Amino acid sequence: MRDPADPAVRVSGLRMRYGANDVLHGVEFEAYRGEVVCLLGPNGAGKTTTIEILEGFRMRSAGEVSVLGVDPAQGGEDWRARLGVVLQSWRDHGKWHVRELLAHLGRYYAPYSTPSMPRPWDADELIAAVGLTEHAHKKIKTLSGGQRRRLDVAIGIVGRPELLFLDEPTAGFDPEARREFHDLVHRLSDDLDTTILLTTHDLDEAEKLADRILILNGGRIVADGSADALSRQIAGEAEVRWTLDGQRFVHSTTEATKYVHDLFKQHGEAVADLEVRRASLEDTYMTLVHRAEAGGETELGLQEAGAR
Repeated sequence: MRDPADPAVRVSGLRMRYGANDVLHGVEFEAYRGEVVCLLGPNGAGKTTTIEILEGFRMRSAGEVSVLGVDPAQGGEDWRARLGVVLQSWRDHGKWHVRELLAHLGRYYAPYSTPSMPRPWDADELIAAVGLTEHAHKKIKTLSGGQRRRLDVAIGIVGRPELLFLDEPTAGFDPEARREFHDLVHRLSDDLDTTILLTTHDLDEAEKLADRILILNGGRIVADGSADALSRQIAGEAEVRWTLDGQRFVHSTTEATKYVHDLFKQHGEAVADLEVRRASLEDTYMTLVHRAEAGGETELGLQEAGAR
């Protein structure tokens, strides 16, 4: 249940400096329990540094950070047991069998089990959740690249994390595996109230999964909002396309609903192949990044965050 007074992640005035180089400049955002938040940005924007600070793997230069009510710089093993991390890749143990490895890793979480959050995830249930049931007793070195990626995800969630970090989670997945993974993400956030912080370069995936999108550029948050809200702010006009008597028409308007209503009022069922298109997330992302790089407005989309 989302509680604005108790976010799973709270970041305020976060700064990071390497020598004379400032990587993060006063980053601020919150992520709530059960929310899927996607962090987007070009290479070098500061995404990895931000995530590593939240995970407790890197010390910040300044600012305040709270993750599940704890400063990551002071987090102990009981705090780490509440986190899950899925990296882009990791060195696995090829001679282990899939179920054997997950059952082994799961034992480390058992001491941190609670009545409200039993840990670890049952190995067989977990294997089924990531679609590896028929490979449960195979050696890891025999798995395909996509199957190994599913195992990466299973390892990240074996402890039933309250906060899950996903870094390019579906790299190597085929379309069916990608859909199954998206279903798993929604199940984690909706049923288990897991907060998920996702970093990806796949904008289509971000649009499908994220409740909210943060765009980081030049060490600053330049936008914060849902994909739909951000696209509406960037593109005031929508493009209406339709067919009438076999002829194709295209019209741009700032009042798409009214225009479509009037169109049907005038032509009725003769209108066919109707489409209303707004700016895609890719269009929005590129516009915001280019605007920030050009020194333009960097607060676009933050109004929605402030309104929460």
